[in-house]
Amino acid sequence: MKGLTQGPELTADLDLRCDVCIVGSGAGGSVLAAELSARGLDVVILEEGGYHTKADFTLHEADAYPLLYQERGLRTTADLAVTVLQGRGVGGSTVVNWTTCFRTPDDVLEHWATSLGIEGLDPATLAPHFDAVEARLGIAPWSEELVNANNGALLRGARALGWEASLTSRNVRGCANSGYCGLGCPVDGKQAMHLTYVPDALASGARLYANCRAERFEVHDDRVVAVHARVLNERDDRATGVRVTVRPKVAVSAGGAINGPALLLRSGLNANGRVGRRTFLHPVVAVSGLYEDPVQGYWGAPQSVSSHEFIDRGPDKVGYFLEAAPVHPMLASTAFNLFGGDLARVMGDLSHIGVMIAVIKDGFEPGNDGGTVTLRRDGRVRIDYPIGDGLQEAMHSAHRRMAQVHLAAGAHTVGSLHNDPVLLSSDQDLGRLDAVPYGALQHTIFTAHQMGGCAMGPDPDSAVVDATLRHHHVPNLFVVDGSVFPTSLGVNPSESIYGLAHWAADGVASAV
Repeated sequence: MKGLTQGPELTADLDLRCDVCIVGSGAGGSVLAAELSARGLDVVILEEGGYHTKADFTLHEADAYPLLYQERGLRTTADLAVTVLQGRGVGGSTVVNWTTCFRTPDDVLEHWATSLGIEGLDPATLAPHFDAVEARLGIAPWSEELVNANNGALLRGARALGWEASLTSRNVRGCANSGYCGLGCPVDGKQAMHLTYVPDALASGARLYANCRAERFEVHDDRVVAVHARVLNERDDRATGVRVTVRPKVAVSAGGAINGPALLLRSGLNANGRVGRRTFLHPVVAVSGLYEDPVQGYWGAPQSVSSHEFIDRGPDKVGYFLEAAPVHPMLASTAFNLFGGDLARVMGDLSHIGVMIAVIKDGFEPGNDGGTVTLRRDGRVRIDYPIGDGLQEAMHSAHRRMAQVHLAAGAHTVGSLHNDPVLLSSDQDLGRLDAVPYGALQHTIFTAHQMGGCAMGPDPDSAVVDATLRHHHVPNLFVVDGSVFPTSLGVNPSESIYGLAHWAADGVASAV
């Protein structure tokens, strides 16, 4: 691809100048790069992961997780309680996400405005930007006729219970309905960034350096004067010894809500102590259902149905929404938390198992400041995420609701993913879920949504960037990714990041 340089191709140090240097090529960085390049600006993109295409997507989990995920798919919170699924490579998490797209909910934007003083991000302002990215990425509701049995159980069960449930929108064109979105789309149906906004940016003259890890922003007189990066060997991620230095007029952190705050911390940009604070993960819990008829949850669009029936449970309760999760063998065997003969029995039933997930809307109730991103002594990222009483209650409630949906959809056995699983066969058994513990290391918890850590807000003492996404203390530095969200969203975040980056382009361009 013209404009793309794979880092290992470089044999000597490189010193570059440009208008804008963007660190990260995921949902935020790629959209911003395309928009800025289209305006005639000279853009350099640094991406720590490699550039991969459908030729690399073998559809084997053992290949995909090391190749396409942060820390080879093994990223967790420091206490090992929460598995953090996060993409790595050109296109970031868009290469491996499950294509679910929602606009930022109006009530979330209203909360940011009225409770946090964030001006200028209202539904009317963002609407044309969402329109633009939806058109570019083919975002549209999935057809009910194509809903797989795993998602169909959620739709059927929720409707039987009289709960809200609807088809989700997906960023696909020519989707083969294979079900392998999380391993890299084998037919280029998913309109991920490496197929859309990254090529758009390069066609307009942007330069992309893959396998190139940005280590720090160099700041003098309150301005970024250089971005320092190391070239990585793609095979083992070790530094090759070659360095890349970029000297931009404007710098942008777009590495996501984990690596982005870590970059600012390595750069010493934490004068107010807020970098890495109020990190939100949308913690996820799951319940399985064993059905008489085959489910084959490893085939078909991974997520095509959602229910927001319980997103607002009142001022004293943490809300959540329900979706389905694909049931691929490696992912399932890890999530089920079983060993030996118990695991063998579950895997033997895999084709008849459906899995529902509850995605918890953290960061709205008083006293919940989410988690933190900090640096270990060796410079590696550390994620801490306490599971307090409010989250534990939500997890308990969500288990009961998901069990009800499975049973209403026809499952004959429902199982929690506790260390000692709770098994139910009727609504009369729901009380068994009241007698078991909830929280860290009690049952499977994972996340594929990372937000916060560089929160936007008007107060430079409590926020990292202002409402235009400009850093409060470094005027030629912007943050354009999910880390700027001051709360979680209560929906899958990818489209919110696409739209936000599209909206931010004018502000970044005006700073050059």
